[in-house]
Amino acid sequence: MRRIQSAVLAVTALAAAVLTGPAATAAPAASGNRAAYNNCPSGYFCIYSDWNGGGTRCQWSQANKANTADDCSFIQRGQNVRSVWNKTGHRVQYYTQTNYNSRVGSTPAGNGGNLQGNYQIRSFRPQ
Repeated sequence: MRRIQSAVLAVTALAAAVLTGPAATAAPAASGNRAAYNNCPSGYFCIYSDWNGGGTRCQWSQANKANTADDCSFIQRGQNVRSVWNKTGHRVQYYTQTNYNSRVGSTPAGNGGNLQGNYQIRSFRPQ
């Protein structure tokens, strides 16, 4: 009986976290890790296939993109986005679906860091 109660409590807690959790925001990069993001050019929004700006990078200078899979190889291969850097002059909000559907988070101008890493950014635009 105790195992069943523990399982019910765990499932209830997980459901509450999923249903009420805030939208994701990139965790700020530690000062030592900022150097990893130097490959994101000024004026661009960059996404990475690995943590801390590692792996494959896709970048865009336009303010919005309705479908990142149009020109991002690791998104086309089904890989998730693990980190981002925003070197634009505006906050970028991002979505797990094309055409700005299913907003998952945002990153202020001049910031970035690691994400949860369990989803793709399929579209983005200024906030």
